[in-house]
Amino acid sequence: METRQQGLLDPEPVTEVDEEMVSDVDLNNTMTDEEREEILSELTKLEEEISTLRQVLASKEKHHSELKAKLGITPLSEFKQNFNKSWYDMQTSTAYKKTSETLSMAGQKTTAAFTALGTAISRKFGDMRNSPSFKSFEEKVECTVSNIKTKVGSQGGGGSFEEVLSSAAHASAQETPSNNMSESSDHERTY
Repeated sequence: METRQQGLLDPEPVTEVDEEMVSDVDLNNTMTDEEREEILSELTKLEEEISTLRQVLASKEKHHSELKAKLGITPLSEFKQNFNKSWYDMQTSTAYKKTSETLSMAGQKTTAAFTALGTAISRKFGDMRNSPSFKSFEEKVECTVSNIKTKVGSQGGGGSFEEVLSSAAHASAQETPSNNMSESSDHERTY
């Protein structure tokens, strides 16, 4: 019973390993010495050809780089040229064209929406300006301006709103000069 359990615990069956070893041995035993030497000489020739081809390739690459140097082609200029070609290829691709068209249409629709929004806002401001409440507000402002003009007094028979405001500020500064001086001396003491 113990022998069975040990056999079950072995990772690989012995027969499979033996079969692989037998097949390797059979291949080596079927080859004659002449065939083996012929294969080795062919292998040596191939290795020599590979070495020769590598030398030829290295020579061609060197000649290639010398010609590029004579033409003034640098790795950077090649990179730029490849980049520009790739960029052009991308721009002429159908995916890029479709995306560009879609974004263009989206931009046009957005512009149209903003135009419509601006028109609606302008219309609302126009409606608001013509509304009775805005008219009432406008009348109150005009009344206040005329009251300021009468209180300040018109020096030249009218003037612009800015002139009236500056004259009102000038008049209020002249009415209380002692207050302004005491305030300025208070400010000097606090600082």
